Amino acid sequence: MHIPLLNDIIIIFGLAIAVIYICHKINLPSVVGLLITGVLAGPHGWGLVNDVKSVDAMAELGIILLLFTIGIEFSIRELLRIKKSVFLGGVLQVLFTSLATMLIVIRIGYHWNIALFMGFLVSLSSTAIVLKLMQDRSEIDSPHGRNILGILIFQDIIIIPMMLLTPILAHAAGGTGESILLLIVEMLLVLVFLYVSARWVAPFIFHHIARQRSRELFLISTVTMGLAVAWLTSSIGLSLSLGAFLAGLIISESEYNHQALVSILPFRDVFTSIFFVSVGMLFNAAEFLHNPLALAGAALLILVVKAIAAGGVVLSLGFPLRTAILAGLALNQVGEFSFILSRVGLEYQLLSQEFYQLFIIVSVLTMALTPFSIGLSPRLAQALLRLPLPAKTRTGIDQHLESPHEHLNDHLVIIGFGINGRNLARAASATNIPYVIIEMNPDVVKQERCNGEPIFFGDAIHPEVLQQANIDTARVVVVAISDAAATNRIVDMIHRTNPQVHIIVRTRYVQDIGELYSLGAHDVIPEEFETSIEIFTLVLKKYLIPKVDIDGFVAEIRADGYEMLRSMSRKSPTFHDIKLHCHDAEIANIRVEGSSVLVNQTLADIDLRNRYGVSVLLIQRGNETIINPAADTVLQPEDQAVLLGTPDCVSQVTRLLGASATPMGTRPRLEAV
Repeated sequence: MHIPLLNDIIIIFGLAIAVIYICHKINLPSVVGLLITGVLAGPHGWGLVNDVKSVDAMAELGIILLLFTIGIEFSIRELLRIKKSVFLGGVLQVLFTSLATMLIVIRIGYHWNIALFMGFLVSLSSTAIVLKLMQDRSEIDSPHGRNILGILIFQDIIIIPMMLLTPILAHAAGGTGESILLLIVEMLLVLVFLYVSARWVAPFIFHHIARQRSRELFLISTVTMGLAVAWLTSSIGLSLSLGAFLAGLIISESEYNHQALVSILPFRDVFTSIFFVSVGMLFNAAEFLHNPLALAGAALLILVVKAIAAGGVVLSLGFPLRTAILAGLALNQVGEFSFILSRVGLEYQLLSQEFYQLFIIVSVLTMALTPFSIGLSPRLAQALLRLPLPAKTRTGIDQHLESPHEHLNDHLVIIGFGINGRNLARAASATNIPYVIIEMNPDVVKQERCNGEPIFFGDAIHPEVLQQANIDTARVVVVAISDAAATNRIVDMIHRTNPQVHIIVRTRYVQDIGELYSLGAHDVIPEEFETSIEIFTLVLKKYLIPKVDIDGFVAEIRADGYEMLRSMSRKSPTFHDIKLHCHDAEIANIRVEGSSVLVNQTLADIDLRNRYGVSVLLIQRGNETIINPAADTVLQPEDQAVLLGTPDCVSQVTRLLGASATPMGTRPRLEAV
């Protein structure tokens, strides 16, 4: 049976493999390769794909899955933490970008209503492209990443009022006030639904689904929830992507979020790739070649205007210039929802067919340039920071409000107040170690300062900020931020400012270990390797490997900079020294039943070691723990005896005690998928 869509999918993925392979060889991002694939395979290219509408439908599914997974990785608590970026930053970004575009378009000669509509189109950024790139760079949790996410969330919300205002701008509809009021009521109902679902509905449903221990059932349930909530928000006039994000937030508040994320990731990657291909299909290369300079100039103008507007908004929220530049250059493209809104404008004749085609070309150009814009943003920020700008703008600190901590000496400097920074500050406070914290989130700084924390606001890449923390007299500096590029610069700046201070750095990236050491770091803690060390340490303990051997093995791994784990072909001599010779031993916790024949007898009378080959390590009696019980210790009902012996010997004693043995270290079996 001939299936045209199947042919199109094979062509798309086959061509994408070749294009992305070439892009990787010349160090171009995969997103660019997928856009090029769409240009080549689309109706304006080689015309290899016939069913473009079906491809667009699958692309829409890719957006849903992308936003769904981002919502799962996020949480409602995190969303509330960035509410300032969502509601204030988002409003200002859309307002300033729309007004700037409107003034430019009016200057060209268009009427104000068309100019305002063009402002709406330009103000929206690409949620799919930007968040995909932010995820690939692991920068969602960075200061600029949180601002980017907040503004994008607001853009997904504001698209609906823009669509409602489009008929008014075209003078083609009335009575929209009632529609806007209805939309507000519907949004409030969605928020109530989100809260109820996250608090009670989702945990209840997934608990009963997980108890069935069916991977297929769990996967289908996860996908159904994401699609159902997206459909619900779409049916009441909100965007599909917003609904998918809300569905992810619902699952993120349950204990099943990690399993849901793992289940959905392969589908997300496949359908998101189709989305980028579908965007490339919109690009008309022949039309672009007809007037390349004008179209490229228009795309460049949009990139510059949007970068300035978005960067200025982030700067006005109180963040340093570097954060503003990174956020502005990430949000400077035209978004996929602008395509949807432009079709509405075309329907109401706010756009001509010719202008619509030109807008699509310019929009795709801005999308294609986004990976390069984001990749170049750290270097551009570094260049702009060399300009003679005010200290408040460059560093984020206000010299009139911040006073140097001159009394600090031999202290700890904590850069970044996330989970690691908070735990470190708590430990330092408990052990009376003097410390000071540098943080780039102004809201966190304000809140924690009210709580009595010695914290101040600033970007630690600047020597002025480090001087505020008395870096010259510090003993230890811990860098615990999520921005890899900023981490490198901070380490370099600290080492040049005070070569004697001990620098400890947390990083997510294995490839950054060597560079951080070369920049002056003394200890680099890669998250994934430390996790693996903790895992195999627990495993070796369960096999009764001596603690001194385990500690020596871990010390060897850390001493050579995790080289053993980075080069898996290398065999550690410590591995050969560790012999798993205790695999026949079992440590079991046995409850003594009142009906046992051994109750009320002393350990000397029972003589478990000689008769049964079992030793009693300890006895738990209520709140009392008897370690190495003496020979005259009497076994009492409900005692819990910890025994050491072979599995057969332990089973024999278990039957005598009239109970079932539980191997030490085991836990009750969890309901899992």
